Amino acid sequence: MFDFLQLVRNENMKIYRRIGTWIMLGIILLIVIVVSTLSKIFSEHDTMWTIMNGIEQFTYYLITIFTVVVSAECVAGEFSAGTIKLLLIRPWSRSKILLSKYIALLLFALTLSVVMLVSSYLLNLILFGYNDSATANEALAVLNNSHPLSYMIQVYVLDYIGLIMIVTFAFMLSTIFRSGGLAIGLSMFIYFFGLIASGLLFNLKYDWVEYLLFLHLDLKQYLQTSVIKHNIHELTMGFSLAVLAVYYIVFVGITWLIFNKRDVAT
Repeated sequence: MFDFLQLVRNENMKIYRRIGTWIMLGIILLIVIVVSTLSKIFSEHDTMWTIMNGIEQFTYYLITIFTVVVSAECVAGEFSAGTIKLLLIRPWSRSKILLSKYIALLLFALTLSVVMLVSSYLLNLILFGYNDSATANEALAVLNNSHPLSYMIQVYVLDYIGLIMIVTFAFMLSTIFRSGGLAIGLSMFIYFFGLIASGLLFNLKYDWVEYLLFLHLDLKQYLQTSVIKHNIHELTMGFSLAVLAVYYIVFVGITWLIFNKRDVAT
C-alpha cells in the first residue's frame, strides 16, 4: 500500500513540477479576484452567492480545458518523451502505474475545483458580506429552500462528477495515442464538438439521442428542475447518472486493456 501511495505521490510531483500547472492555478485565482472586485465596484444588487455562482459557471469550462490538457498528456507524454520504458521496468504492475496516474489526475481536478470554491467564497465574503436570505435563494433559483452555501457545494460536487468523466475520457485517449499533442488536440476537439453536436441533436425525435454522453455532463441543471423536457425527451438525474456510469465503465475498460496490452518496445 505504501509503495502505491509513493507512486501516486510521484505522479503528483510530475504534475506540480510543471510551471504550466501553477499558471493554471494562477489564472483561476486571477479570474476570481478580477470578477469579484469588478462586481463589487459596478454592481449594487449582487450578493456573494450570485457572484460565486457566476464565477463557477465561467471558470468551470476553463478548469475542464486545463484538466483535458493535463489528462490527455499524462500517458501519451510518457511515450512521446520515451520515459514510459523507464517507468515500466520498475517493480510495479502496469495496472498500478495506470491507476496511480489516474488518481493523480482526479486529485488535480479536485484541487482546481477546491481552489476556485475556497478563494471565491472567502473573497466574496469579505467584499459583499454573508447573506443567507430568501433573496439569495431566489437569485440562484434554489429549490426546496436549501441554504445558498449548501446549493453552491452541490453545484461543485455535480460539476466535479462531470470533470471525472472528462478526465477519464481524455485519459483514455492519452493511452490510445502515443503523441501527447495529438491526444490533447483530439480530446479538445471531441469535447467542444460533442457539446455543440449533442445540443443540436437533442432537438431530434430519436430515442438514441438520450444516450449521448455530452447531454449528461451538466448535472447541476437538475438543481433547478427534476426533469429536463424537450420534444419527446425527458431526462432525470437518475437516468443521467446511469448513462454516465456506463460510459465510465467503457472508458476505464478500454484504457486498462490498451495500456496492459501495448508493446512499448517500438
